[in-house]
Amino acid sequence: MTAAENVCYTLINVSSDSEPPSEVSLKTDLEKGEIKAKTEALKKVIIMILNGEKLPGLLMTIIRFVLPLQDHTIKKLLLVFWEIVPKTTPDGKLLQEMILVCDAYRKDLQHPNEFIRGSTLRFLCKLKESELLEPLMPAIRACLEHRHSYVRRNAVLAIYTIYRNFEHLIPDAPELIHDFLVNEKDASCKRNAFMMLIHADQDRALDYLSTCIDQVHTFGDILQLVIVELIYKVCHANPSERARFIRCIYNLLQSSSPAVKYEAAGTLVTLSSAPTAIKAAAQCYIDLIIKESDNNVKLIVLDRLIELKDHPTHERVLQDLVMDILRVLSTPDLEVRKKTLQLALDLVSSRNVEELVIVLKKEVIKTNNVTEHEDTDKYRQLLVRTLHSCSVRFPDMAANVIPVLMEFLSDTNEAAAADVLEFVREAIQRFDNLRPLIIEKMLEVFHSIKTVKIYRGALWILGEYCSTKEDIQNVMTEVRRSLGEIPIVENEIKKETGELKEDEVSAAPAQKLVTEMGTYVTQSALSSSRPSKKDEDRPPLRGFLMDGDFFVAASLATTLTKLALRYVSIVQDKKKQNSFVAEAMLIMVTVLHLGKSSLPKKPITDDDVDRISLCLKVLSECSPLMNDIFNKECRRSLSHMLTVRLEEEKLSQKKESEKRNVTVQADDPISFMQLTAKSEIASKEDQFQLSLLAAMGNTQRKEAADPLASKLNKVTQLTGFSDPVYAEAYVHVNQYDIVLDVLVVNQTSDTLQNCTLELATLGDLKLVEKPSPLTLAPHDFANIKANVKVASTENGIIFGNIVYDVSGAASDRNCVVLSDIHIDIMDYIQPASCTDAEFRQMWAEFEWENKVTVNTNITDLNEYLQHILKSTNMKCLTPEKALSGFCGFMAANLYARSIFGEDALANVSIEKPIHLGPEAPVTGHIRIRAKSQGMALSLGDKINLSQKKANI
Repeated sequence: MTAAENVCYTLINVSSDSEPPSEVSLKTDLEKGEIKAKTEALKKVIIMILNGEKLPGLLMTIIRFVLPLQDHTIKKLLLVFWEIVPKTTPDGKLLQEMILVCDAYRKDLQHPNEFIRGSTLRFLCKLKESELLEPLMPAIRACLEHRHSYVRRNAVLAIYTIYRNFEHLIPDAPELIHDFLVNEKDASCKRNAFMMLIHADQDRALDYLSTCIDQVHTFGDILQLVIVELIYKVCHANPSERARFIRCIYNLLQSSSPAVKYEAAGTLVTLSSAPTAIKAAAQCYIDLIIKESDNNVKLIVLDRLIELKDHPTHERVLQDLVMDILRVLSTPDLEVRKKTLQLALDLVSSRNVEELVIVLKKEVIKTNNVTEHEDTDKYRQLLVRTLHSCSVRFPDMAANVIPVLMEFLSDTNEAAAADVLEFVREAIQRFDNLRPLIIEKMLEVFHSIKTVKIYRGALWILGEYCSTKEDIQNVMTEVRRSLGEIPIVENEIKKETGELKEDEVSAAPAQKLVTEMGTYVTQSALSSSRPSKKDEDRPPLRGFLMDGDFFVAASLATTLTKLALRYVSIVQDKKKQNSFVAEAMLIMVTVLHLGKSSLPKKPITDDDVDRISLCLKVLSECSPLMNDIFNKECRRSLSHMLTVRLEEEKLSQKKESEKRNVTVQADDPISFMQLTAKSEIASKEDQFQLSLLAAMGNTQRKEAADPLASKLNKVTQLTGFSDPVYAEAYVHVNQYDIVLDVLVVNQTSDTLQNCTLELATLGDLKLVEKPSPLTLAPHDFANIKANVKVASTENGIIFGNIVYDVSGAASDRNCVVLSDIHIDIMDYIQPASCTDAEFRQMWAEFEWENKVTVNTNITDLNEYLQHILKSTNMKCLTPEKALSGFCGFMAANLYARSIFGEDALANVSIEKPIHLGPEAPVTGHIRIRAKSQGMALSLGDKINLSQKKANI
């Protein structure tokens, strides 16, 4: 019997702390009470029977005084009562009183009220006594012709259940239901009847479907779903039937019901691998994604499209539908857009890349015009990265993409601008023919860049790739424009004191100025920008420097040094060479002077002073060695980095393609279905049954992965072996739910009444419902299930006790305290990856930090890192090449994401103290950052615990 067919009792909640009523008082209420009193008494009787009481003396009282009543609540409660009450004597014979009950239900089956008839028919589905059902068969058959559909559809269910359990009572049921189906007009009745024929007599169901196969598209959606299920099962059991029914599935793709379209598309894919079938199914999926408003539905259907793409023979068909897939980008949800862009990128080819780029360019421009939304910036980043990938894979597209994207270098959102900058840097290195275009565009937007990080990156690109005299001079002009009037200190002091007048600014004669070191320098009057009296109107570079950000000054010095050295090698005129070098040195000196003054918000750091001083020394000497280091080594490092990244991408693509191409070798082991894990035979199983089990939470992911894994590994002992009540729990974690399957054993010779499992939680856990009390016979046992909801990734504790009454004892309730159950956060944390920029951004944003001191006996740095990765489920973002070799210390970034969408970052900084000898343990710190305090603390506790295990 499957999980869906298990008997389910209707439980009526009553307060468990109230005194159990006596049989005498219940009898009085049932005989002489009003309707309300009889209802309450009947509820109490049901609860007591469910708790194990027999109450045989009340059976006749209920038949005499309650059964004849016409109250609907009483009628409904009586159905529950007759379902659970013992109906046979100890020797297995039917009780004589049940004849009276049978007669009462025969009358109810003929009652003029359709609710009473329908609910009685539903109750008959649960009866397991053929002697009770036999006299009712004529009345059940008659209900098939009732005027109300509620009665007719429940009559079909009753006949189906009786036929399945006791075929001799109604041997002609399939024929009867087939005739009923032919003449029936109500959709729900037809659906139930067709469902019965599928399970009882599939040939009759197929015969009926053959007669009306052309009218299937006119049926109701619930009947269409059942027809899809029948076709699926028939065609998988007998593949020769596919040609007969595949046209019907095609027609159902045009159904007005989204559910029918979804199931029909999924069935069509399993029945046929023809390109036309795959295209029709994919088109159906795309229409569903676009038309459905629920984002969860969109994500589910997108996953089905991605599954289609992963099939090696279907990818070519989906490539023709890339433009249709891109219509999904109209959805505002970021997760949907992210999956859509990734799918489009996976399907891009030389045939459709041009159209894809045009659409993405339009989307990028749209994000600039749309009113700022919280996800607009992130969407823009996704688009930039997608265009980046397209341009790298198809270099011909880069020329169309770069001008559009470079407009976003001046964007206020630093993350999106950084992605554009990274793209431009890679493009200018790889595509020599695009360098003039990129330099020209970069000079256009240079003055409008608003963030210092982007400004530094743009300076580096201009300094590295400007190779002509005109470009170098243009860069110098832009730098002077961004810096404003120099010397900066004197200019700023004049502005503050108000001595600087407009006519002094307009006249720009050459002046002799004294530098900080006491030497005379002539200022070049190239600056055309007029200084403003307001801080807001400062040129961008001067604004950065006044804010105390002198790292950009060090970058500027390096850029000017590169440009000056290159200018000297290009221009032969000695006077021009000296003039350009002097101007570059003047800019560096005035920035140094500003850094040492008290005008900026923060003084210049020693590192930046050293860097600028080094550049001044290089320019004063102009040695060939320095020229080679500045103008060749930087570019060589970038080229090496891009080459490594390209190799990694190719390697991952190769692995992906190898995974898709399934090859079976002659000596491969044979896979027996009975011995195979569920995850491996998903394609051979009934998809409808799988989806039903998934909806009920019976996915069993962890156990399915390893069929030999024993549940005993997850059993927690809750009480001692000598306690009067022994208890142990199997803890099953299924994403957001924790199911405790608790085995309770009565180890005494007494009957334990009202035996209740009382649980409480600590942490972000919530008990869904209180387990019902039980009655345990001597040395009896029972299973109690408790559901706990998990809201976030934190260490949680479940604790509680078992309380019970001893039958016949006058003492108070007894209590057995349970051991604590600790919930491991590793069940919720999964390895994940992110870019370096995203890691740094999250590291800056997250407010909770937990610093864990390394305390281990592991003596190897790499071994310790692998141990931490294994025990925390985190992924190392630092490349393998950066960790290779031995230098006495190691730094690595780790990242993981929980199933609740929470991010966890960690930075491992460890060293091997060589002076203590080769056997000295690893020392250092691990810093953990997370958005929530619980995540940071829980992960820190896990690392501490794993270190202690390593020490044992």
